[in-house]
Amino acid sequence: MTRPSPFGYPFLLGFDEIEQALDRVSKAASDGYPPYNIERVARSENEPDRLRITLAVAGFTQDQLDVSLEESQLVVRGRQIDDKSRQFLHRGIAARQFQRAFLLADGMEVLGAELSNGLLSIDLVRPEPERIVRKIAIAAKDP
Repeated sequence: MTRPSPFGYPFLLGFDEIEQALDRVSKAASDGYPPYNIERVARSENEPDRLRITLAVAGFTQDQLDVSLEESQLVVRGRQIDDKSRQFLHRGIAARQFQRAFLLADGMEVLGAELSNGLLSIDLVRPEPERIVRKIAIAAKDP
């Protein structure tokens, strides 16, 4: 059974991208690994407000992590390869792979990423838009 789309009404035209974005977000929300935080970093004298995404990626090295911007999505991937030369008596930490995607609003920019103490931090900023006021001429059509 398919769920009815709120964008299926005839007076809501051109909202296909929003519906697809909502579908992607709902699918990604079900995966809980790796855990993450999103925080607002207060503006300083020379920087605007920023957002910081912090992912707990303990056990991953910098070479095993990939951060990319794919269209309007920030995608973080981690790939660990199982070391066959090691012999474990107990294995509670699995070598695993993950992919975590964050849908970004138009205008968001990725400033950079940093790995420290098992935490991957990615800083984002939305530059302040210019305030544009445009005068619209009114044409007169007198008979």
